[in-house]
Amino acid sequence: MFSSLQPKCKISASRKLSLKMLLLNRAMEDLEREKQDRDEEKIRYLDEKMPPLQLAGLSLADLQNLCRELYEKIDVVDEERYDCENKVIKHNKDIHELKLKVQDLGGKFKKPALRKVRVSADEMMRALLGSKHKGSMDLRANLKSVKKEDIKQEKVGEVGDWRKNVEAMSGMEGRKKMFDAAGGGQ
Repeated sequence: MFSSLQPKCKISASRKLSLKMLLLNRAMEDLEREKQDRDEEKIRYLDEKMPPLQLAGLSLADLQNLCRELYEKIDVVDEERYDCENKVIKHNKDIHELKLKVQDLGGKFKKPALRKVRVSADEMMRALLGSKHKGSMDLRANLKSVKKEDIKQEKVGEVGDWRKNVEAMSGMEGRKKMFDAAGGGQ
């Protein structure tokens, strides 16, 4: 009965550290080997695609022909590079779309960080309605208009409007009235 409940084998901290160091050393060696392999592959590819040039003893016409040939080779290589770049871009887009599909299927969606964007009312309506939106959005036009007569009737019960006094006393005319009222114009 107790034989199945044996304690788990524990590795000492020093043993863990030594194993970790061995794994890191092995990984570093593998990386170095991969780098050397890539360098050798690059050298082999360049030797295959571009043999060394023999320019000594060539006439002007031969040099011009050689330049044309090199130019044509450069065009071919540029086309290949362009095609490869487009393939990489397309594959990256496909990978991104597949990641989004996997996230949707998993039910966990990582919300992107949103940025504040200032948008006017016209731009917002144009974005929402598209070509249906015509003219500018005049928010004041939709407000309820208030008749001035109603306002005057409400103010009849008031003692006086202080704004009238301020307007009357503003400017040079108001100062003249104050001067005259104080008896300065005798």
